[in-house]
Amino acid sequence: MSDSAILKRAEISEKSPAKSEQFRAYNDYKNLYLKALMNDNNLLRFKALEGIVKTGANLHIDVSQYSDELFSKEKSQRKYVIKKYKNKISKIKIRPTHKLKYVGWKNHNLELYFDKKLRNNQINYFNKYDSKRKKYQYIFDIHASMLTKSQTLRKEGVDGIKLSQYKPNTLRLLIENRKTLDVHFKKTSFGIEIRIHNKNIKKRNLISKRKKIFPKRLDRNKVIVIDAGHGGKDPGAIGYKHYREKVVVLSIAKKLEAILKSRGYKVYMTRDKDKFVKLRNRTRYANRRNADIFISIHANAVDKKQANKVHGLECYFLSKSRSNRAKRVAAVENSSDLEDMNYYGKESFLNTLNSHNIIAANKLAIDLQRSALSSLKKKYRNVKDAGVREGPFWVLVGAQMPAVLVEVGFITNPSEAKRLVNQEYQKTMAKGLANGVERYFINSRKR
Repeated sequence: MSDSAILKRAEISEKSPAKSEQFRAYNDYKNLYLKALMNDNNLLRFKALEGIVKTGANLHIDVSQYSDELFSKEKSQRKYVIKKYKNKISKIKIRPTHKLKYVGWKNHNLELYFDKKLRNNQINYFNKYDSKRKKYQYIFDIHASMLTKSQTLRKEGVDGIKLSQYKPNTLRLLIENRKTLDVHFKKTSFGIEIRIHNKNIKKRNLISKRKKIFPKRLDRNKVIVIDAGHGGKDPGAIGYKHYREKVVVLSIAKKLEAILKSRGYKVYMTRDKDKFVKLRNRTRYANRRNADIFISIHANAVDKKQANKVHGLECYFLSKSRSNRAKRVAAVENSSDLEDMNYYGKESFLNTLNSHNIIAANKLAIDLQRSALSSLKKKYRNVKDAGVREGPFWVLVGAQMPAVLVEVGFITNPSEAKRLVNQEYQKTMAKGLANGVERYFINSRKR
C-alpha cells in the first residue's frame, strides 16, 4: 500500500467515534513518520507528526516528544499547529499525581482504588486484536503510578490479566484472551470497577456436566482387558531423570480402569501391581476372560542423542508390517520375553494372523489415538500426533480379539517425561483413551 493510501486511511480512521479505529490511525501515522525519516520526506514527516499529535490527544496518549518536534517546524506551520491543537495537547500532559493504592476482586469484579478521584481524561480504554499472538486485548491506560511492581491477576475463563507501569506517567491494565470477552467499566468515587465476562464459561460448564452423564447402552456389557507394560524385574524404558516405564504405565492403566468401570464396563488388568508377567501370558489372560478388546499401555524411548527432538503419542496394532520404525519400537517392547519364540517363529506366526481382527484393531487404534489427542490438546500445548501404525508386537500375538498397543509418549523426552509422571496429565490421558473405547464400540454398532 502506498504512503498516500495509508495517509488517507489514517485520516478516515481518526474521524471514527470507535477508539479501535482511532488507535489504528495512530499506528498508521507512526509508521508513516518512520518512513518519512528513512526517506528524508519532510512533507510526509510533518503530516505524520500532525496526525500523531491529534490522535494521541484524542486517545489520551503521551505524545509530548512528537509535539515538541512538531512545534520546532517553521513559524508558519508552528502557528497553525499551536492554534489548532494547543488545548488538546495541554490536556494530554497529565502528570501522574494519582497513585494506585489497591487492586483486587470484589463480587467477581476487578476494582482499582487510587489516592485521589480520577478525572475522565485520565482513563483511556480501547481494545484490539493481536494477530501475532492470536489474542483479543482489552487495554486500560490510566494516568497514574503504582506503588508496587507489576502484578499478574487471575480469573477463570481469561487467559491473562496484567497490571504494570507502562510509562512513567501511565499505568496499564492489559486483559488478554483467545476468544472475545465482555468488558465493561465504571468510575467509582476513588477508582474504577471493571466487569470481565466470558460468554463461553457457562456453556463449557454445561457441556462438561453433560459429559459426566453416560446413557445406558447395550455395549456397556463389553469386557475390556488393560495391560500395563513390563513390571517387576522388567522396568521397561528408563527415561529422563530415571523415570521408569513400568511405573508410569501402571498408573495410567489404573486410571483408565477406574474410568471405564465407572461407565459400566467390565474391566480386568493383566497386572495391578509391580510384578513381572510374561508377554505370552498377557493375551492368554485376555482370551480366558473372553475380552472384547485388549489394550496394552507402554511408553516409548529413544537414545540420548534424539531425546530432546522425539516426542508424541502413537498407537500400534498387530500386523505383518516390516517398516523400520515398527521394527524398532517392537524390538524394544518385545525384548523382555524373547525366549518365547525365535525370530523366524514370529515371522511365520505373523503370516497366519486373522485379517478380520487386524481391521478391527486398526479401527480401535484410530479411535483411541483421536480421542486421547483431543482430550490432551484441550489442556496442554505441543501435544504431538505421532500416528497410528502397524507392527509385529509379541505382546499382541495370540489375542483372539482386536488388540492394540498404546505408546503414551516418550519417557526419554524431558518435556514429555515430566508430563507422563504428572497425575493430572495421566488422568487426562486416561479419560481420552476411555472416550476412544466408547467411540470404538459406538462405531462398531454402526458399521
